[in-house]
Amino acid sequence: MAPKFDPTTLEPEALGELGALPPPTRPEETLAVSRGVRRHLTRLGFAVVEELPLASGRRADVMALSAAGEIWIVEVKSSVEDFRADHKWPFYRLHSDRLFFATSPRVPLEIFPEDCGLIVADAHGGEILRDAPEHRLVAATRKATTLRFARAAALRLGGFVDPQILGNVEID
Repeated sequence: MAPKFDPTTLEPEALGELGALPPPTRPEETLAVSRGVRRHLTRLGFAVVEELPLASGRRADVMALSAAGEIWIVEVKSSVEDFRADHKWPFYRLHSDRLFFATSPRVPLEIFPEDCGLIVADAHGGEILRDAPEHRLVAATRKATTLRFARAAALRLGGFVDPQILGNVEID
C-alpha cells in the first residue's frame, strides 16, 4: 500500500515543482463564498434561500430567515471590481432587518461600508466579522417578504421531487 501524500513534508523547492493552484475564477469564488455563508447561517439556525427575487425586481444573493422571523440579506462580493460595479445594494435594506456583505479572504475588507455587516467565507464555512445594524421592517413588508421566501423555498423543494413544477409558478 502506498503512503498518503503529505505536502507538508516537502521542501519549499519541491512545492514549486508541483506548481501552485491557480486562483479561482470569479464565478468559482462567488460559489465558494455563497456556500460558506449558507453553511454559517444554517449553523446559526437560519433557513437560507439563494438568488431570491424581491418585490422591487432585484434579486438577493442570499436571504436568511430566523425562527423568530428576522430577515437578513447577504450580498456576496467576490472581488474589488464586483463591489465597485454594483450600486444596487443599498436598496436591499428595504427588504431586510439586517444587511451584510460576504466576501472571500482574498478581498480587502476595508472596501466594504461600515454601516453594513461583514462576513468572510470560503467553501467550508464563514465567520461574521462585523454585525449589521438593525433596521426593522414594517409588518406589511415583513409579511410579504416572508411569504416570498416561503414560496420560493417550497417551489424549489418541490422541483427536486418533480422537475416539471419549476418554471410553472411565479414567486410574486
